[in-house]
Amino acid sequence: MKLSSRHLLGIDGMTAEEVALILDTAEGFVQISAREIKKVPTLRGKTVVNFFVEPSTRTRSSFELAEKRLSADALNFSASTSSFSKGESLLDTAKNLEAMSPDFIIIRHSEPGSPHFLARHVDATIVNAGDGAHEHPTQALLDAFTIRKHKGRLEGLRVAIVGDINHSRVVRSNVLLLTLMGAHVVVCGPPTLLPREFDAMGCSMTYKVDEALEGADVVMALRVQHERMNAGYFPTTREYARQFGVNGTRLKLAKDDAIVMHPGPMNRGVEISGDLADGARSVILEQVANGVAVRMAVLYLLAGEPARETTS
Repeated sequence: MKLSSRHLLGIDGMTAEEVALILDTAEGFVQISAREIKKVPTLRGKTVVNFFVEPSTRTRSSFELAEKRLSADALNFSASTSSFSKGESLLDTAKNLEAMSPDFIIIRHSEPGSPHFLARHVDATIVNAGDGAHEHPTQALLDAFTIRKHKGRLEGLRVAIVGDINHSRVVRSNVLLLTLMGAHVVVCGPPTLLPREFDAMGCSMTYKVDEALEGADVVMALRVQHERMNAGYFPTTREYARQFGVNGTRLKLAKDDAIVMHPGPMNRGVEISGDLADGARSVILEQVANGVAVRMAVLYLLAGEPARETTS
């Protein structure tokens, strides 16, 4: 089986079989990261442009490492040190990058739909590394991979996602993916940060954290994204933490074997308590590690029929 599109623009439009293919393929790449020599010639001769207009630590580093482990050549593009900061348009910048004949462009941009725009105007394969508050497909894939690793399945699980739902591209991709795979997702946050559009996405909604966490198999906290806010969405950070912060006391409402997740970066003591983030039930650092294998799988599958490792 192959992916139906040569781009990864979002979870929206993917099939359950395609999601399963990526997760299954990532299982094999986990083993590469555990080896002494963490490199295969799978994408040798391929060029990848990492086009990150927005700041990133985990996603950018993860993609760069995935590319290196697949033996691809990587060009790291920073908007702040390029002509993009001088007013050059997204299309002109992309066209200039395309003139260098890259095979992939990994894009993170503040404007929703930017990856889709590039896919219509350049020949390279486009991978969405986060577009505004729209989608973040590889984050949802690595979250699903982590959940499946611990729970053995996605179907039938209760997943509670608590935090700034309104501004999160992570939650949109996760809701789309997890519901597609048969999980029951409950999203929770203050009324000002919980848009009614989620009613139509196949998940449940609540303004009560205790209700969201009751019987959950997975608890995911989301960061309050102050940089995307232009108004007061809640009285104070302390009040938000008291009303919506995920902590040890609230986690007791979830199942005894529930895992705790966070896509990062974390605001400790706000959306999640420090002891929970570092506790035995936290899989936050596993999410980061799994991100490399999942992104290796995405690049491998999008490449079509890349060269495989040979032994002699």
